[in-house]
Amino acid sequence: MQNTATSHLLALLQLSDSALPTGAFSHSFGMESYLDTGHVHDEHSFAAWLQLFLSQSLAYTDGLVVRLAHEADSMERITRIDQLIHASALPRQLRDAAAKMGARMLAVAQTVRPTQQLEDYAQLVGSGQCTGHPGIAFALGARAAGAPGPDAVAAYLFSTVTSLTQNAIRAIPLGQNAGQRVLSLMHEPVAQATAQIYALHEQDLGAAAPGLEIAQMRHEHLRARMFMS
Repeated sequence: MQNTATSHLLALLQLSDSALPTGAFSHSFGMESYLDTGHVHDEHSFAAWLQLFLSQSLAYTDGLVVRLAHEADSMERITRIDQLIHASALPRQLRDAAAKMGARMLAVAQTVRPTQQLEDYAQLVGSGQCTGHPGIAFALGARAAGAPGPDAVAAYLFSTVTSLTQNAIRAIPLGQNAGQRVLSLMHEPVAQATAQIYALHEQDLGAAAPGLEIAQMRHEHLRARMFMS
Protein backbone atom coordinates (compact mmCIF):
# COMPACT_ATOMS: atom_id res chain seq x y z
CA MET A 1 0.00 0.00 0.00
CA GLN A 2 1.29 3.47 -0.88
CA ASN A 3 2.11 5.83 1.96
CA THR A 4 0.56 9.31 1.99
CA ALA A 5 3.70 11.07 0.71
CA THR A 6 4.08 8.69 -2.22
CA SER A 7 0.37 8.89 -3.01
CA HIS A 8 0.26 12.68 -3.19
CA LEU A 9 3.54 12.80 -5.12
CA LEU A 10 2.22 10.42 -7.77
CA ALA A 11 -1.02 12.39 -8.04
CA LEU A 12 0.92 15.66 -8.45
CA LEU A 13 3.13 14.08 -11.11
CA GLN A 14 0.05 12.96 -13.03
CA LEU A 15 -1.81 16.26 -12.69
CA SER A 16 1.26 18.27 -13.73
CA ASP A 17 2.35 15.97 -16.57
CA SER A 18 3.01 17.94 -19.75
CA ALA A 19 1.14 15.23 -21.66
CA LEU A 20 -2.07 15.99 -19.74
CA PRO A 21 -4.88 16.64 -22.26
CA THR A 22 -5.62 20.22 -21.20
CA GLY A 23 -4.65 21.93 -24.47
CA ALA A 24 -1.62 23.70 -22.95
CA PHE A 25 0.37 22.82 -26.08
CA SER A 26 -1.77 25.24 -28.09
CA HIS A 27 -1.23 28.34 -25.91
CA SER A 28 1.76 30.67 -25.58
CA PHE A 29 0.18 33.23 -23.18
CA GLY A 30 1.59 36.13 -25.15
CA MET A 31 5.01 34.65 -25.91
CA GLU A 32 4.21 34.45 -29.62
CA SER A 33 3.75 38.23 -29.75
CA TYR A 34 7.31 38.59 -28.45
CA LEU A 35 8.48 36.13 -31.10
CA ASP A 36 6.79 38.32 -33.70
CA THR A 37 8.65 41.44 -32.51
CA GLY A 38 11.94 39.59 -32.16
CA HIS A 39 12.29 40.19 -28.44
CA VAL A 40 12.23 36.42 -27.90
CA HIS A 41 14.42 34.72 -30.48
CA ASP A 42 16.82 32.27 -28.79
CA GLU A 43 17.48 30.29 -25.62
CA HIS A 44 18.73 33.28 -23.61
CA SER A 45 15.92 35.67 -24.56
CA PHE A 46 13.28 32.99 -23.97
CA ALA A 47 14.68 32.15 -20.53
CA ALA A 48 14.64 35.86 -19.62
CA TRP A 49 11.02 36.19 -20.81
CA LEU A 50 9.98 33.05 -18.96
CA GLN A 51 11.41 34.25 -15.65
CA LEU A 52 9.60 37.58 -16.00
CA PHE A 53 6.35 35.84 -16.97
CA LEU A 54 6.65 33.61 -13.91
CA SER A 55 7.41 36.34 -11.36
CA GLN A 56 5.33 39.20 -12.79
CA SER A 57 2.26 37.38 -14.13
CA LEU A 58 1.91 33.68 -13.33
CA ALA A 59 2.62 34.17 -9.61
CA TYR A 60 -0.19 36.73 -9.35
CA THR A 61 -2.70 34.79 -11.43
CA ASP A 62 -2.69 31.00 -11.69
CA GLY A 63 -0.12 30.49 -8.94
CA LEU A 64 -2.10 32.52 -6.40
CA VAL A 65 -5.31 30.86 -7.58
CA VAL A 66 -3.86 27.43 -6.76
CA ARG A 67 -2.89 28.57 -3.26
CA LEU A 68 -6.23 30.25 -2.53
CA ALA A 69 -8.26 27.33 -3.88
CA HIS A 70 -6.16 24.85 -1.91
CA GLU A 71 -6.90 26.85 1.25
CA ALA A 72 -10.60 27.41 0.47
CA ASP A 73 -12.96 26.04 3.12
CA SER A 74 -16.25 26.31 1.20
CA MET A 75 -17.71 26.26 -2.31
CA GLU A 76 -18.70 29.90 -1.79
CA ARG A 77 -15.01 30.68 -1.44
CA ILE A 78 -14.18 28.65 -4.55
CA THR A 79 -16.87 30.53 -6.48
CA ARG A 80 -15.41 33.88 -5.42
CA ILE A 81 -11.90 32.87 -6.51
CA ASP A 82 -13.24 31.66 -9.87
CA GLN A 83 -15.13 34.90 -10.46
CA LEU A 84 -12.21 37.11 -9.40
CA ILE A 85 -9.66 35.45 -11.66
CA HIS A 86 -12.03 35.48 -14.62
CA ALA A 87 -12.83 39.17 -14.14
CA SER A 88 -9.16 40.09 -13.76
CA ALA A 89 -8.09 38.48 -17.06
CA LEU A 90 -8.30 41.45 -19.44
CA PRO A 91 -7.12 39.83 -22.72
CA ARG A 92 -10.05 37.95 -24.30
CA GLN A 93 -7.87 35.09 -25.49
CA LEU A 94 -6.60 34.59 -21.95
CA ARG A 95 -10.14 34.34 -20.54
CA ASP A 96 -11.11 31.87 -23.26
CA ALA A 97 -7.96 29.80 -22.70
CA ALA A 98 -8.56 29.61 -18.95
CA ALA A 99 -12.15 28.42 -19.45
CA LYS A 100 -11.18 25.75 -22.00
CA MET A 101 -8.19 24.49 -20.06
CA GLY A 102 -10.18 24.67 -16.83
CA ALA A 103 -12.86 22.35 -18.20
CA ARG A 104 -10.23 19.86 -19.34
CA MET A 105 -8.26 20.02 -16.07
CA LEU A 106 -11.49 19.54 -14.13
CA ALA A 107 -12.32 16.40 -16.10
CA VAL A 108 -8.81 15.01 -15.53
CA ALA A 109 -8.81 15.87 -11.81
CA GLN A 110 -12.14 14.09 -11.38
CA THR A 111 -10.58 11.02 -12.99
CA VAL A 112 -7.40 11.15 -10.88
CA ARG A 113 -8.98 12.03 -7.52
CA PRO A 114 -12.80 12.07 -7.69
CA THR A 115 -14.27 13.99 -4.74
CA GLN A 116 -17.54 15.67 -3.88
CA GLN A 117 -15.81 19.06 -3.98
CA LEU A 118 -14.66 18.51 -7.56
CA GLU A 119 -18.16 17.35 -8.47
CA ASP A 120 -19.65 20.45 -6.83
CA TYR A 121 -17.23 22.68 -8.77
CA ALA A 122 -18.14 20.91 -12.01
CA GLN A 123 -21.82 21.59 -11.29
CA LEU A 124 -21.10 25.26 -10.64
CA VAL A 125 -19.25 25.48 -13.96
CA GLY A 126 -22.04 23.63 -15.75
CA SER A 127 -24.67 25.98 -14.32
CA GLY A 128 -22.71 29.08 -15.31
CA GLN A 129 -22.11 30.25 -11.74
CA CYS A 130 -18.40 29.63 -12.31
CA THR A 131 -16.40 29.89 -15.54
CA GLY A 132 -13.87 27.21 -14.69
CA HIS A 133 -10.14 27.61 -14.17
CA PRO A 134 -7.32 25.05 -14.41
CA GLY A 135 -5.65 26.31 -11.23
CA ILE A 136 -8.77 25.70 -9.16
CA ALA A 137 -9.36 22.22 -10.58
CA PHE A 138 -5.68 21.38 -10.05
CA ALA A 139 -5.73 22.64 -6.46
CA LEU A 140 -8.84 20.66 -5.56
CA GLY A 141 -7.38 17.51 -7.08
CA ALA A 142 -4.04 18.05 -5.33
CA ARG A 143 -5.71 18.65 -1.98
CA ALA A 144 -7.82 15.52 -2.41
CA ALA A 145 -4.58 13.58 -2.87
CA GLY A 146 -3.19 15.03 0.37
CA ALA A 147 -0.60 17.28 -1.27
CA PRO A 148 0.58 20.23 0.86
CA GLY A 149 -0.22 23.65 -0.56
CA PRO A 150 3.37 24.70 -1.40
CA ASP A 151 3.97 21.40 -3.20
CA ALA A 152 0.80 21.91 -5.25
CA VAL A 153 1.74 25.50 -6.13
CA ALA A 154 5.30 24.58 -7.14
CA ALA A 155 4.09 21.63 -9.22
CA TYR A 156 1.57 23.81 -11.06
CA LEU A 157 4.12 26.56 -11.74
CA PHE A 158 6.70 24.12 -13.06
CA SER A 159 4.08 22.38 -15.19
CA THR A 160 3.26 25.72 -16.85
CA VAL A 161 6.95 26.51 -17.28
CA THR A 162 7.45 23.10 -18.89
CA SER A 163 4.54 23.56 -21.30
CA LEU A 164 5.80 26.99 -22.38
CA THR A 165 9.32 25.62 -22.85
CA GLN A 166 8.03 22.81 -25.04
CA ASN A 167 6.10 25.37 -27.07
CA ALA A 168 9.23 27.52 -27.40
CA ILE A 169 11.18 24.49 -28.63
CA ARG A 170 8.71 24.27 -31.53
CA ALA A 171 8.19 27.97 -32.16
CA ILE A 172 11.61 29.65 -31.91
CA PRO A 173 12.80 26.89 -32.52
CA LEU A 174 15.06 25.62 -29.73
CA GLY A 175 16.83 22.31 -29.49
CA GLN A 176 15.73 19.77 -26.90
CA ASN A 177 18.97 20.22 -24.95
CA ALA A 178 18.42 23.98 -24.86
CA GLY A 179 14.95 23.35 -23.49
CA GLN A 180 16.36 21.20 -20.70
CA ARG A 181 18.89 23.91 -19.83
CA VAL A 182 16.05 26.42 -19.54
CA LEU A 183 14.06 24.07 -17.30
CA SER A 184 17.07 23.53 -15.03
CA LEU A 185 17.55 27.28 -14.85
CA MET A 186 13.91 27.67 -13.76
CA HIS A 187 14.17 25.52 -10.62
CA GLU A 188 15.21 28.38 -8.36
CA PRO A 189 12.79 30.94 -9.86
CA VAL A 190 9.91 28.49 -9.33
CA ALA A 191 10.93 28.05 -5.69
CA GLN A 192 11.17 31.83 -5.29
CA ALA A 193 7.79 32.35 -6.94
CA THR A 194 6.22 29.78 -4.62
CA ALA A 195 7.54 31.67 -1.58
CA GLN A 196 6.38 34.93 -3.17
CA ILE A 197 2.85 33.54 -3.61
CA TYR A 198 2.61 32.69 0.08
CA ALA A 199 3.34 36.32 0.93
CA LEU A 200 0.49 37.62 -1.27
CA HIS A 201 -3.13 38.39 -0.39
CA GLU A 202 -6.40 37.95 -2.23
CA GLN A 203 -6.33 41.59 -3.37
CA ASP A 204 -3.14 40.82 -5.29
CA LEU A 205 -5.00 38.34 -7.49
CA GLY A 206 -4.85 39.34 -11.15
CA ALA A 207 -1.98 41.82 -10.92
CA ALA A 208 0.08 41.67 -14.11
CA ALA A 209 2.70 43.58 -16.07
CA PRO A 210 0.95 45.89 -18.59
CA GLY A 211 3.44 45.04 -21.33
CA LEU A 212 2.59 41.37 -21.07
CA GLU A 213 -1.14 42.04 -21.15
CA ILE A 214 -0.72 44.22 -24.23
CA ALA A 215 1.27 41.45 -25.92
CA GLN A 216 -1.51 39.00 -25.05
CA MET A 217 -4.09 41.37 -26.58
CA ARG A 218 -1.97 41.87 -29.70
CA HIS A 219 -1.72 38.17 -30.28
CA GLU A 220 -5.16 37.69 -31.85
CA HIS A 221 -4.27 40.30 -34.47
CA LEU A 222 -0.99 38.72 -35.59
CA ARG A 223 -0.84 37.95 -39.30
CA ALA A 224 0.22 34.34 -38.67
CA ARG A 225 0.00 32.29 -35.48
CA MET A 226 0.97 28.87 -34.19
CA PHE A 227 -0.88 29.25 -30.88
CA MET A 228 -4.36 30.15 -29.68
CA SER A 229 -3.15 32.72 -27.14
